Amino acid sequence: MVEGPKFAGIIGDDNNEHNYYDFTSGFYHKIGEGSNMSIDSVGSMQTSNAGGSVSMSVDNSSVGSNDSHTHILGHPGLRPMKMDNNSVGYSVRPGRVSHALSDDALAQALMDTRFPTEGLQNYDEWTIDLRKLNMGTAFAQGAFGKLYKGTYNGEDVAIKILERPENNAERAQLMEQQFQQEVMMLATLKHPNIVRFIGACRKPMVWCIVTEYAKGGSVRQFLMRRHNRSVPLKLAVKQALDVARGMAYVHGLGFIHRDLKSDNLLISSDKSIKIADFGVARIEVQTEGMTPETGTYRWMAPGMIQHRPYTQKVDVYSFGIVLWELITGMLPFQNMTAVQAAFAVVNKGVRPIIPNDCLPALSEIMTRCWDANPEVRPPFTEVVRMLENAEMEIMTTVRKARFRCCMTQPMTAD
Repeated sequence: MVEGPKFAGIIGDDNNEHNYYDFTSGFYHKIGEGSNMSIDSVGSMQTSNAGGSVSMSVDNSSVGSNDSHTHILGHPGLRPMKMDNNSVGYSVRPGRVSHALSDDALAQALMDTRFPTEGLQNYDEWTIDLRKLNMGTAFAQGAFGKLYKGTYNGEDVAIKILERPENNAERAQLMEQQFQQEVMMLATLKHPNIVRFIGACRKPMVWCIVTEYAKGGSVRQFLMRRHNRSVPLKLAVKQALDVARGMAYVHGLGFIHRDLKSDNLLISSDKSIKIADFGVARIEVQTEGMTPETGTYRWMAPGMIQHRPYTQKVDVYSFGIVLWELITGMLPFQNMTAVQAAFAVVNKGVRPIIPNDCLPALSEIMTRCWDANPEVRPPFTEVVRMLENAEMEIMTTVRKARFRCCMTQPMTAD
């Protein structure tokens, strides 16, 4: 079992709600949007652009609006250059920016060939060739970086660029560890229901991670577009199975995701679900050393909220909440703030209300997954079997209903 770098998270404070986030995944918001959404979306990395979405998704929240390029703009080697058409942009060859990007110093810092590309520690084979990378527009930004759509070797990709702090050596070291952690996780995980890693690189001023681009958006966006209407049961179970199979694979390798939620589940072009955002994932070696200050309260297991040692079963708890989302189409604890939800979960044993007409097999899965006792929660291998049985039950019921429908059709005269 591999050991990855670990470090303590930090506490973010916004809208008078406390939530926890990691350096690489916090405080992103979609460019041009307001800041009236709940902080409990911090840590997700999902957004969409013209109907598309990225694998390192950024939620539509705007819980922090510090432009990541404010510090980097003062660097003497990162000034905007005058282009032939008198517009300001960055025309760096090879691997040139494909169009003017305003005063986007992050993109320039990545693409500027005057600064060397540094390899990835123990993962040099995953170092991207910047000559094959074409930057598109930035569509999400935050305190530590931006997300872009682009192409790599002709393929649509999501590009995450993170700024290296100039005046905070401790934070820079922690972000470096987090970057290496995410690269290690993404390079290791290869599964149809896990977002595909393309590569990464380090520059003196920035870090970059490139993954596949998911066109269907996140599951949470999909549910929001349905305006809290329930998802067809067959589709809900299929999506849940995709997640459970991906998580069974993740746990089989000894990893813990720690931020499993609908914002981090992406819908690919073939409608399958891909688990994304492993920026807060950890290796399960000794849980006493793990920091609980990650994830999102609405989906977070009680033990993590209470800062107790935990195991992979925290992901199982989160999956139970996700399954409830898929079945109901609603946001968990939508009438509470994130902190109120956390208090109710820990101190009052509150869980989302299961609909009365819910299939008993699905009700059992949810109830077991979000049990307060981690030992009661089933491993994902068992969750997969339970969902497969539920899927068979649903298919059988549909076939019987169709048969009865055919039998009751009135006879027509010739």
